[in-house]
Amino acid sequence: MSLTVYQYPKCGTCRKALKWLDEHNLEYDSVHIVDNPPNQTELKQIIERSDLPTKKFFNTSGKKYRELNLKERLPSMSEDEQIELLASDGMLIKRPIVTDGEHVTVGFNEDTFEEIWNS
Repeated sequence: MSLTVYQYPKCGTCRKALKWLDEHNLEYDSVHIVDNPPNQTELKQIIERSDLPTKKFFNTSGKKYRELNLKERLPSMSEDEQIELLASDGMLIKRPIVTDGEHVTVGFNEDTFEEIWNS
């Protein structure tokens, strides 16, 4: 099983996730989420496979999220508008996103990684 990890090298959560994957000898392709953010089509597929609402893919603790006042704006935006916004700037996307094309995790939770990626 080959994984794709959308991550940002300076992100501590991303480093923890990569360390966990390395310790469990899982192969992955690392994608710099800021230099190469997933496009709208990729994001739509990832979100659909995750069974999570689109708003869960926003980096709510990020500077950009606050600058754009997204806490107030997101509820009135359509899903397509939200996905378009996410695709426009990798810093808006919660990270890391790990996918094998079928399963998706967002952020790093050791129990979730154990359940999904170590089976």
